[in-house]
Amino acid sequence: MCKDRVEEFDTPHEPKTKTAEQALNALMRLCSKAEKSSGDALRLMYRWGVPIAERQGVLDKLVEMRFIDDARYAEAYTREKSQLAGWGARKIAQNLYQKGVSKDIVAKTLAMLESDDQRAMLEKRLQRKLPTIKATTDYERRGKLLRYALSLGYDYDMVISVIDTLLRE
Repeated sequence: MCKDRVEEFDTPHEPKTKTAEQALNALMRLCSKAEKSSGDALRLMYRWGVPIAERQGVLDKLVEMRFIDDARYAEAYTREKSQLAGWGARKIAQNLYQKGVSKDIVAKTLAMLESDDQRAMLEKRLQRKLPTIKATTDYERRGKLLRYALSLGYDYDMVISVIDTLLRE
């Protein structure tokens, strides 16, 4: 009896495919709950097995009905990642490109970020990180702070300036 149960889980399943209409309805439900980019929608349709010829039509309908708006998505994503996650402009831009947002929209959205706000966020993050760093020399401490700040996506010149200020104190 247990053998039958194992075989049930062992058999390969056919990948589920959705029609364009099913994908449209599913994406409308998803987009009404949370912002999605056009790249997110295309990736989901690919995973669902929606025929290639029909994907663009579904996407066009979603944009027309304002379920998907890459500019609105980019603004919300940028606001969330800069204020809540403490990311810098470079990391935000890279992630937006991966989400399928166009370079024009990314550039306009990142122009909204204030340099002073970014600097204040970086100072706050580095002040929190400084006591946790295990380093024997200032050179080592500086290197670890630099790598950490760059991994958050902040500009190199800003990072150096903030680190210099922190280590002088």
